[in-house]
Amino acid sequence: MSKDSQQSHILPDLIPQKNLPRHVAVIMDGNGRWATERKRPRIFGHNRGVERVRDIIQAACELNLKFLTLFAFSEENWGRPKDEVFGIMKLLDTFIIKERQELHRNNIRLRTIGQLDMLPTKTQKLLQETTEYLSQNDGLNLNIALSYGGRSEISHACKAIATKVKNNELDVEDIDAHTVESHLWSSSIPDPDLLIRTSGEQRISNFLLWQMAYCELWFSKVFWPDFHKEHFFEAIASYCTRNRRFGRLSTTLSSSQNI
Repeated sequence: MSKDSQQSHILPDLIPQKNLPRHVAVIMDGNGRWATERKRPRIFGHNRGVERVRDIIQAACELNLKFLTLFAFSEENWGRPKDEVFGIMKLLDTFIIKERQELHRNNIRLRTIGQLDMLPTKTQKLLQETTEYLSQNDGLNLNIALSYGGRSEISHACKAIATKVKNNELDVEDIDAHTVESHLWSSSIPDPDLLIRTSGEQRISNFLLWQMAYCELWFSKVFWPDFHKEHFFEAIASYCTRNRRFGRLSTTLSSSQNI
């Protein structure tokens, strides 16, 4: 039995279930640098990173998490070399086709957020078909951010709200935080409780800017291709020890939660 499989059976039992995050978001960073260190093409790192995606989805299922959001491709990533972008899209297509049945067996529901119309037509079709195929599942909600940018998401929401005001469908005085949230691409997804970022970088890189107002952050120096289940469980265990106050005192928060 591998070290990973041993850890995956031990660590979940040590994590307090009552304090689990409802929604975990992950910036899967470091594929290219991991490959460069090994004198391999960057796409080799992305290919190895896909294996970690499978592991982390399985880990989330083992913990009975409800929402997992993976930052797979940002809108800025379109500026990378064409051969790398092409390779990433091909890997995405292959992943969808190969994993569709496994996702279904594990009762996983799929959703994608971002400027999906910028993706290749074939990829858009595969995502739509797979999303519909998995739509009746009620286990883990797997969200994949593709061609995504937080500023673009907020700008898109503002334009949609402004259009409603212009068409007299919405009064300016009625606009509040809930109004903005309801027009985001992630409108039906709860805000993330925990953000995990790999590769040692300590920034959120235009990811879920609105939604991370009170998100807990956890940074790992490990490149994504080396990020295994035990690293994920370590991040969850760390989260479970934190005292989230949301700008209030702990006693006040406890009292309000008991109402």
